[in-house]
Amino acid sequence: MMMFWWFLALLLGPVDIYRAHECDVFTYLDLYHAIIGTSLYVKLLLYTRANLTCGQELSHHNLSAQPQFNLTKPTTFVVHGYRPTGAPPNWLNNIIEQLLARGDMNVLVVDWNRGAANINYLKVVTYSRDTADNLTAFIRNMQENGASLSSIHMIGLSLGAHITGFVGAKFNGKIGRITAVDPAGPQFNGKPPEDRLDPTDAQFVDVVHTDMDAFGFRKPLGHIDFYANGGADQPGCPLTILSGSGYFKCDHQRSVLLYLGSLNRTCNIRAFPCTSYTDFLDGLCMDCDQFKPAGCPVFGYDIIEWKESLVPLQQTKAFFTTNKQTPYCKTSYWVDIVTWNRDTRWGYITIKLHNGSEVTEATINHKASSFKKYSETRLLAQFEKDLQKVHKISIKFSRVNAFKPKYKLRVLRIRLTHLERKDRSVFRHILFPLKCHLFSTWHLFFYFSLSCC
Repeated sequence: MMMFWWFLALLLGPVDIYRAHECDVFTYLDLYHAIIGTSLYVKLLLYTRANLTCGQELSHHNLSAQPQFNLTKPTTFVVHGYRPTGAPPNWLNNIIEQLLARGDMNVLVVDWNRGAANINYLKVVTYSRDTADNLTAFIRNMQENGASLSSIHMIGLSLGAHITGFVGAKFNGKIGRITAVDPAGPQFNGKPPEDRLDPTDAQFVDVVHTDMDAFGFRKPLGHIDFYANGGADQPGCPLTILSGSGYFKCDHQRSVLLYLGSLNRTCNIRAFPCTSYTDFLDGLCMDCDQFKPAGCPVFGYDIIEWKESLVPLQQTKAFFTTNKQTPYCKTSYWVDIVTWNRDTRWGYITIKLHNGSEVTEATINHKASSFKKYSETRLLAQFEKDLQKVHKISIKFSRVNAFKPKYKLRVLRIRLTHLERKDRSVFRHILFPLKCHLFSTWHLFFYFSLSCC
């Protein structure tokens, strides 16, 4: 028998044989635990490319007890937030998989579900400080064993975002990066920097806001703060309480889905630095010359590539819009329209692009646009998807006041300019010169379409 194993080893070459380990999993609790309350216990689950689907709990004191924890590699901490039902986050496995697909690193899931599972949110907030102290001690141990603070990336979701800030402050901002995914607002809005996340907590802090009028934080907290769809109501989320629990959590949870989309690169979302969402929609913030040659910042995991440009600016607000569901990314065009009506016309525009088999649409209705004779009106149009070739354009014009008499909008020229493909001259402009005017129909709007020459 011994000869058999010797012969097999000779054929296969050197083989590392590991003793099978039982996987450690995220703490599963339920609503009962949340009602009676839970005491804090912090568990650190290690995932690497060698144990992608099998978490291993780390000792807080004996780091060498888990040989797969390699301190020479970058380490990413994932810190969840408030868990009012006690259930594990449904995005957990996805973010672990996507992070390890991006790089060879240690992914540490900070499981503080015993503490976060409590219907008493105020009690959970006090546990956030204790959780931060626990992580601080662990990272000091990492330092003592040769780890570099610069190689640490902390991703905090909701209440977890402030936990990462508390940890970062303990290290005087020397941690490499903090990513805050819709940081919690209740009990943190209006607080001073030492009582919440702020830009000094890491060498680079990036933040996304999706629910700032409810569960999220409203004001900027990082070197760059992304405001998806203005940072409040997200497309596709319920608008009334009649929709049930989704009405309360959809906007807040959208931040996680957007961040996952940036990780797996299903969406390359360009964001535009601006002072307000209204100015962004008005097309006043499309110039990103200060970020040449990289161009406008890309939302999500890859924003680190803009670090050297953003940190000197201290705090930058950036805006983008999304679709209702994945893929969330939209495509931006300038739309320049020249009309020849004698009187100024006011209204809203919906544009459809056709390529034969597909159609994509952009509605510009955040405010009424004015169209003056022989004057070019420039609008920002954000389409649901990016069509590689456009054969036809359809436009719907809606009047501001439905009770006024019908009128004509006479269009002389329409030009579309792709904002993200300026280096491709063949695709940069779609120009439609019109020789006829456009008439309103029996309805409150009209359609027209033209084929490209």
